[in-house]
Amino acid sequence: MKNTQEIFIRDPYIVTNRDKGLYYMFGSTDPNVWQGRCEGFDYYTSRNLREWDGPFPAFKPEEFFWSHENFWAPEVHFYQGRWHMFASFKAPGVARGTQILVSDAPDKPFTPWSDGPVTPSKDECLDGTLFVDEQGKPWMVYCHEWTQIKNGTMCAIELSQDLRTALGKPVLLFDAASCSQVKRNPEENYVTDGPCLRRNRKGELLMLWSSYGQQGYFVATARAPGGQVTGPWVHDSELLVSHDAGHPMLFESLDGQLMMALHQNSAQPHDYALFYPVEEDGKGKIRLKGKAL
Repeated sequence: MKNTQEIFIRDPYIVTNRDKGLYYMFGSTDPNVWQGRCEGFDYYTSRNLREWDGPFPAFKPEEFFWSHENFWAPEVHFYQGRWHMFASFKAPGVARGTQILVSDAPDKPFTPWSDGPVTPSKDECLDGTLFVDEQGKPWMVYCHEWTQIKNGTMCAIELSQDLRTALGKPVLLFDAASCSQVKRNPEENYVTDGPCLRRNRKGELLMLWSSYGQQGYFVATARAPGGQVTGPWVHDSELLVSHDAGHPMLFESLDGQLMMALHQNSAQPHDYALFYPVEEDGKGKIRLKGKAL
């Protein structure tokens, strides 16, 4: 077993399995996550979010898979009876994009489901996440990357019911510079990163996301008061986490506590996962409830 700080991982994503009393942790796990040939995605299992078994293979590309670099941010969602992995990939001469993979169980190998990325083919995109609206329509919320457009944006695009293709054109939700806490990153650009959506008790749609500010990598909250993924979106004035951590996602612990997973950022290249207990306050905001595990 390894403790959390011993596991290199970025963009951690947790699946809670109450029947087995287990957590599955997915993420960007390849030692060549920034450059060079990638091996795939691994996952780990735990009963307490502190000690982990693994790694176990989640996705290993076949020889002729279109990408062999920058395997980033796998998310695993249960939808229509199967488990779907949303993950970002890159190849020379091909825009970075989020492709969808599928498996019959979170602890079985994932295989390609969509025909390549479902993000727009000419746009540099990453960090796609699944959101199903109140009418049952599946959407992918994703980032149009600052590396291409300087001021990164958050976008949404409707998906087909089987999650194999995108429908119509993407909808612009907001750009990074519209959030007052965002500052230019070291490359003089504005970053959008890691969206995670959750509806609060008031019916508003919340989005946790990351960028860079005065103290570095942070977690912010945007909200759609009307509850629609297409917005309009407004930014909360307070940051959820002000420095040194980002790419958030929310999950429930085995005992029902709402938790936030993210990765610690200042230990590069030895990033590891953090888990914070959080709660929704009386104003419908997500707040930290205690220290990180």
